[in-house]
Amino acid sequence: MAERSTAAVDVADNGGDKPSAAKAEKATADGTVEPQDTADTTASEMTEDEERGKKLTESFATPELHSGHKLARRYRLEECVTRLDGFSSWRAVDEKLRRAVGVHLLPAEHPRARSVLAAARSSALLGDPRFVQVLDAVEENELVYVVHEWLPDATEITALLASGPMEAHNAYQLVSQVSQAMAAAHREGLAHLRLTPSAVLRTSSGQYRIRGLAVNAALRGITSDTPQRTDTEAIGALLYASLTQRWPYETDAYGLSGLPKGVGLIPPDQVRAGVHRGLAELAMRALANDGATASRQEPPCTTPDELAKAVAVMPRIRPPEPAYTPPPEYQRTTYQQGSYGRPPAGPGGATPQSVAAPAPPLQGRTGKALKWAVSALLIAALGLGSWQLADTLLDRGKDSKGPGTNQTNSGNGSDDSTQQKVPQTLSIKDAREYYPDGEAQHPDDVGKTYDTDSSTYWRTHSFTDGPKLAPSVKRGVGIVYDLGTTRSLSAASIGLHYAGNQTAVSLYAAGSLSSSADLSSMKMISSTRTDGTTARLKADEPIKTRYVLVWMTAMPYSPGDEYSDAGYKQAITDVKFTD
Repeated sequence: MAERSTAAVDVADNGGDKPSAAKAEKATADGTVEPQDTADTTASEMTEDEERGKKLTESFATPELHSGHKLARRYRLEECVTRLDGFSSWRAVDEKLRRAVGVHLLPAEHPRARSVLAAARSSALLGDPRFVQVLDAVEENELVYVVHEWLPDATEITALLASGPMEAHNAYQLVSQVSQAMAAAHREGLAHLRLTPSAVLRTSSGQYRIRGLAVNAALRGITSDTPQRTDTEAIGALLYASLTQRWPYETDAYGLSGLPKGVGLIPPDQVRAGVHRGLAELAMRALANDGATASRQEPPCTTPDELAKAVAVMPRIRPPEPAYTPPPEYQRTTYQQGSYGRPPAGPGGATPQSVAAPAPPLQGRTGKALKWAVSALLIAALGLGSWQLADTLLDRGKDSKGPGTNQTNSGNGSDDSTQQKVPQTLSIKDAREYYPDGEAQHPDDVGKTYDTDSSTYWRTHSFTDGPKLAPSVKRGVGIVYDLGTTRSLSAASIGLHYAGNQTAVSLYAAGSLSSSADLSSMKMISSTRTDGTTARLKADEPIKTRYVLVWMTAMPYSPGDEYSDAGYKQAITDVKFTD
């Protein structure tokens, strides 16, 4: 049931007028959902597009397929998730790749078939990992079907809000990631128009994925003259619901209660106490597009890009500190001193036998004489042993010095050769970006990697493929450092700006500062992988070189910031080499 709830397609809900639980109760015996338009939605609640689409599709029956049916001899239908408006949606299995997929099906003569195919193919070309990917879009045997990813480890926002509002950090991540993703989609000319709590999923790693880009609206026949504003208001509604667990309109939707009738759109912090002030104002700026909020008079956000920029200038909301769990109190044992090994008391309350007392010490003149004799023997043995030890040490000292020498020990009595060597930091005289493929990243910023200022850094571009750069992006990116003269290099510490996934870093002994020298002509010193913000590398043995190449071949996926969009990227700061 968990898998079905996280991967079921969002096209079945009709504006969210009925909670998901109510729809689940109307499921038929084969797992399909009865159409909700005629049963649960009044004519006044329908949009003009939905009403027009309903009339167009009344004459088209939903394709009558069954579990086990195969499409293209590859996709085996397993469970019908939605049956509505002349189309159906299924959970299926890709037998070729042995993975679960989702499938939308509708007749080829359906009035929306062409628009669904066009929307699916446009969405597939985007290739953004923040969206649930379209895998195939085919017209075959009088059927049109769209195949998309199935995410069993993801959870709908609808299910997350069922247990209560989100914590501020999670709501911040939601609006940040979704607004950045939709801004990227609109730059490619794609809109969603059905961005509901059922269309946004959170994966087990905390990333948010959006499904149904362009396709859900095409299946329902929904269009908009202002697509950017429509999607921006939808993101504002998502943020409002995540902060308050209420839908920001008078009607109940997606299992959430609406606002009281007649009060209009009120700020989230007036609906629920303790709401983050900055996020509350951001939700109102996305929803109330007719003017600024009353508290700060900020301009409204009418596009996802404006909303993403507004999120970026906010102070970052840190995740809550983990609650400290004190260790359990020390449990005293019930063992009593001297009771270990004693037999238990017998039946009838019988007590164990008493242990015999030890014999008294020797008394009288004989005992005293024995004590003095033993003491004298111990003193003599100690004296003899001390003399032999001193004689042995003196002999060793003479042998180590040798004849005719007159050496003196250091003040602390230790040999300098036995002292541990303290690593020394090697100074960096110059640096150049290394790009053998001819495509530089930010060559003017390499000096920021060794200027002793942790707030400055050299950064790469944001790539859409990763974490490994080769072979789809490039062989790697890096910087060559000049130590001024040939030095003995043993270790390095590389500060990284982005954490997560993996960053692969290698050190090479280079021959010059050239940015086009062949990597095969250099000698590898060390390599490492890290999920943190520091890469530490250590050579098996010190190597003498003047030029050192720091070479990255993999980097983590990170959200967008003021310098670059979200993608696979990394930045370097605080580079240190030691001998």
